[in-house]
Amino acid sequence: MKTDERNKFAIKSFLGEYLDLRKDKDNELETVDSIRKGVEFKGANLWILIFAIFMASLGLNVNSTAVIIGAMLISPLMGPIMGVGLSVGLNDFELMKRSLKSFLITTAFSVTTATIFFLFAPIAGSQSELLARTSPTIYDVFIALFGGLAGVVALSTKEKGNVIPGVAIATALMPPLCTAGYGLASGNLIYFLGAFYLYFINSVFISLATFLGVRVMHFQRKEFVDKTREKTVRKYIVLIVILTMCPAVYLTYGIIKSTFYEAAANRFINEQLGFDNTQVLDKKISYEHKEVRVVLIGSEVPDASISIARSKLKEYKLDDTKLIVLQGMNNEAVDVSSIRAMVMEDFYKNSEQRLQEQKVKISQLEKTLEEYKTYDAMSRKLVPELKVLYPSITTLSIAHSLEVRIDSLKTDTVTLAVLKFSKRPSVAEKEKISEWLKARVGAKQLRLITE
Repeated sequence: MKTDERNKFAIKSFLGEYLDLRKDKDNELETVDSIRKGVEFKGANLWILIFAIFMASLGLNVNSTAVIIGAMLISPLMGPIMGVGLSVGLNDFELMKRSLKSFLITTAFSVTTATIFFLFAPIAGSQSELLARTSPTIYDVFIALFGGLAGVVALSTKEKGNVIPGVAIATALMPPLCTAGYGLASGNLIYFLGAFYLYFINSVFISLATFLGVRVMHFQRKEFVDKTREKTVRKYIVLIVILTMCPAVYLTYGIIKSTFYEAAANRFINEQLGFDNTQVLDKKISYEHKEVRVVLIGSEVPDASISIARSKLKEYKLDDTKLIVLQGMNNEAVDVSSIRAMVMEDFYKNSEQRLQEQKVKISQLEKTLEEYKTYDAMSRKLVPELKVLYPSITTLSIAHSLEVRIDSLKTDTVTLAVLKFSKRPSVAEKEKISEWLKARVGAKQLRLITE
């Protein structure tokens, strides 16, 4: 029993030594003050946000990831969102009001700026970077939560580091706002709602992460002299938190269900619709309509086989799901854009593979060429020395070669040195020259050939 207690104490000490957040904790007032300063959005801060939104919108419009990342790095959007989480953790109603006000102002300015940009943008069309910001997934929730935790922990330490810019990039707050502006400018309500949905989810979970970080690190809560006012403030804070978290929890639950549904549908397609001499050309999974649409190309699959596959939907928890299987190359079955996308994907993969193979070949050839250059330079360098040591040598040639054993076909590397003499050297001289060359060239094996 004593041994068990000792082991538990050792584990507890180990975890306390390495996982204690209070070790590197900065002055609490300085941390709170730095987050408070980031809450205010007036003057320069607001102009920086507007310019960053223009940059991100331009990056989304021309499909440039580098420009989008640059815009996210200079964006000050994280301030009010972390301020909301801090205010809940500190029981500070005044800070919550300021944070929520700034959050609404920044959101309104961001969406308005993006809408104005896309109304007059010279390039139109839904690029892949835009489309990626219209459909939130469970991964976005986890990214926002863990990113927010990293942010609040970093801000509370003595060495702040470059965590906040990284969190801003990972959680991607700006692109959804720009996409929401694009949705308004193009009249596409689905884009607007989807993008705003993603922005809302990210904001709520960053705030939640900030609150959790503040409570775990035991930040001092705000004390009230008037206890009646303290109760009132707490009621307001609890009410606002509930009003914010209820839709967030509901939406997150929907995201989780949608994620599981799509995973089950993909597993069903891979396992049950993998017929011989047939390939899945396109697939569309709709959680809202409980529908799985698959386009097959190749040998026609009998209706009986599709019926068997349809009967197995329940095994994948896809009850009430409608399976639509389209076959053939008619216009109804095949989406031209899907074929184009598949061809481009195959072309890209093949191109990448060929480029990699060519890179390997070029690297090998460059290495071989470098060896030849090395031996050529070595020969020129050794000639003056050999003239002094062995005046009878007239020519020198050094080369790198592969030696194959006849009995075992084993390959070995050997350095060949071919020397011509005006006067034939003795066996002892040959051995001396061989050892000298071996040491001078740095070869493990050297074969001396004399003429």
